[in-house]
Amino acid sequence: MTRIRRTYELVMEEHLKENRQMLFLMGPRQVGKTTSSLEVSSERAQHFYFNWDIGEHRKLIIKGATSVAEAMGLDQLKRSTPIVVFDEIHKYRRWKTFIKGFFDHFEKKVKIVVTGSARLDIYKAGGDSLMGRYFPYRLHPLSVAELVHPTLRKTELAPKPKKIAEDKWNALITFGGFPEPFLKKKLSFYTRWKRLRTQQLFKEDLRDLTQIQELGQIQLLAEILSTQVAQTTNYSDLAGKINVSVNTIKRWMQVLRSFYYCFSLQPWSKNISRSLLKEPKIYLWDWSLVENKGARVENFIASHLLKAVHFWTDRGFGEYGLYFLRDKEQREVDFLIVKNKKPWILVEAKTADTGISKSLYHYQELTKAEYVLQVVFDLDYVDVNCFSSSKPIVVPAKTFLSQLV
Repeated sequence: MTRIRRTYELVMEEHLKENRQMLFLMGPRQVGKTTSSLEVSSERAQHFYFNWDIGEHRKLIIKGATSVAEAMGLDQLKRSTPIVVFDEIHKYRRWKTFIKGFFDHFEKKVKIVVTGSARLDIYKAGGDSLMGRYFPYRLHPLSVAELVHPTLRKTELAPKPKKIAEDKWNALITFGGFPEPFLKKKLSFYTRWKRLRTQQLFKEDLRDLTQIQELGQIQLLAEILSTQVAQTTNYSDLAGKINVSVNTIKRWMQVLRSFYYCFSLQPWSKNISRSLLKEPKIYLWDWSLVENKGARVENFIASHLLKAVHFWTDRGFGEYGLYFLRDKEQREVDFLIVKNKKPWILVEAKTADTGISKSLYHYQELTKAEYVLQVVFDLDYVDVNCFSSSKPIVVPAKTFLSQLV
């Protein structure tokens, strides 16, 4: 099985070359964090790997930063700076104290990479703040742009699109963007992989890293959310279906977001009169779990946009956010990318071409967004820059997504 060189590996190499801060690599389970970290670190003459889930590594970490440094031989003169990867260390209750102490004592002797499949900032225990000691990077599933030109650019948008092969496009839609099922392209493997990953999330991660006892109910919540993708969240309705309180639903949904099962988009209301300040819309990190075609298409595009927004922010291009628009007259646009607190790109997702939505014209006038695009999933690829016009235009998803990240 051919391995895909991820764009994030180029980002990691850039970070390790230019910055003293630790590199925190966050993302869903099995998205490629360990593989990419080991690939990048192995290019150094000396590299080390410690995984909290390995008993011997865990014992050494518990002994403290000095013991780990001694095992690495950091007191010896090195020809070049080694790299150490601490994998899944957030499972250690005192991980922040350990990492802070290790960095403060040995930052000039080693480059540090920390990975985690739960957000590394959700655990409050562990000592002093790590502020200023690390830069976070959020690793997403594979996307169209990463498959067709995995390069680092100095600008957010690729100046030219590039066509994705049809078999890759179909595999991305069918099996999702997680590397292993995407590369296998086999339904039997994907089915088993999906079942195992679900068990790991709900039977291991949630059990081991949270205080939640009702794992069956939170799994039921996750299954219900997969049928309500692209809809606004009705907390009362969900609470009634699962027979818990609204506050419990909100808390459990935050946990599911923290473990990269789902993400939510808030409505953008600034300068929008009669905007609906209601609940967020929900999408899944793994769009392959969404059975309804229209909802999967919207989730597919939402995931690409979120990946771009996170990537641009993490690389320091600016501050970006992803929202949706809806007012009391039911005028809606699926997505709005905000750049440095100003509306930048409006995107309406469609399965088939039905003509430009009137809401795009309405909201461009209100927001003054620079680009306004109706992205159509079923249209054939067109070799034209989607961002060559400031007027509302219809563009193929294959073209548009290849110009993101």
